[in-house]
Amino acid sequence: MDKHARILVVDDDENIRKTMKAILEDEGYIVDLAATGSEAIQKTKEKAYNIALLDIRLPDMEGVELLKLIKDTVPHTRKIMVTGYPSMQNAVAALNKNADAYLIKPVNVEKLLNTVKEQLQLQEDERRFSEQKVAEFIETRVKELSVNRL
Repeated sequence: MDKHARILVVDDDENIRKTMKAILEDEGYIVDLAATGSEAIQKTKEKAYNIALLDIRLPDMEGVELLKLIKDTVPHTRKIMVTGYPSMQNAVAALNKNADAYLIKPVNVEKLLNTVKEQLQLQEDERRFSEQKVAEFIETRVKELSVNRL
């Protein structure tokens, strides 16, 4: 797991953004902030993020809508929904729109850090699996080309 992972915190509450940034930077992560969905979309076009922490209610769009709009990178940005309005409906909607995890405000620091670490590990596992599949494909293709030359 990379302690220098890039994390985007998207929340309309400035205090929450600053608090999460301080907590995550204390752990060695690189943290960017966005107050709106539009700002988050723009940032994901400019930089690659390992994780995006997304508030479920933003001034310009719903967080579950943002799930579909932010650019996937690294190979798959892990998306963690954060809400002060917990409900089964919100949780199901978020997970159905490809959220990777779901946290409830006020976010417990230990739970936040454990979720981030868990998601980074899953991302690393995904990256390794992808690399293995590419290596297997290349190996198979080289064999096929060698047979065709004969």
